[in-house]
Amino acid sequence: MQQARVLTDAELGTVVVPCYNEERRIDPAGFGELIEGGLDVLFVDDGSTDDTVGVLNSICGSNPGAALLELEHNRGKGEAVREGLREALRQGAPMVGYLDADLSTPSREYLVLAKTLHDRADIEACLGARVALLGREIHRRPLRHYAGRLFATAASLAIGVRVYDTQCGAKVFRSSAALEAALSKPFRSRWAFDVELLQRLIKQGGAAGGPYLAREVPLESWSDIDGSKLGLRAMARAGLDLGRIWITRWTRAC
Repeated sequence: MQQARVLTDAELGTVVVPCYNEERRIDPAGFGELIEGGLDVLFVDDGSTDDTVGVLNSICGSNPGAALLELEHNRGKGEAVREGLREALRQGAPMVGYLDADLSTPSREYLVLAKTLHDRADIEACLGARVALLGREIHRRPLRHYAGRLFATAASLAIGVRVYDTQCGAKVFRSSAALEAALSKPFRSRWAFDVELLQRLIKQGGAAGGPYLAREVPLESWSDIDGSKLGLRAMARAGLDLGRIWITRWTRAC
């Protein structure tokens, strides 16, 4: 694994962007907007076989607020996110989070999440939520929307906390000992790692010894982008992973 160069001391911390064969889907201007807004961007290449690394090196070479961490082989999105978050914590980022490489969650929406957490000392995480309210631009394919609703309901039951949208690929966390502990071991799940991470944080508890406090923030805009790697087979595997997460919680509670 090639270590990332030291990033700048950005006010809003570091956003991790996992990448696997994203050569044709990366928008340099969109990530520039994040950097201009007060974030560092840490790309994590998960063993891509196309020219993703070349595109990312070009972005990083022209911007001191961007860096690249290369994994030696493909380990899955969850592990790419985990390694990126751990690297950002090692570099001292005050807040860390992750965002999908296709920017289905636009840069401006992630900035809202980061600024909300920055301004709210009473919470430890902000999670994007895709809620199709009147006046918001949330565009999801019907099949993925309804499958996502079923998955979110099952995820809430698995971890024992009501969460509307566990799988939105935009989340930001305040750096803490609880987060470091939650990231100390590899995720068991390749696709339901978001749920597994929440479960670990809930188990660790909050900074003052109370519950871990997270807030879901409805996004103003979100769009399905062609080329997503989350197909029906991956969703089925993620469902099985939820069962394992539920069993782990139930057996430990007993």
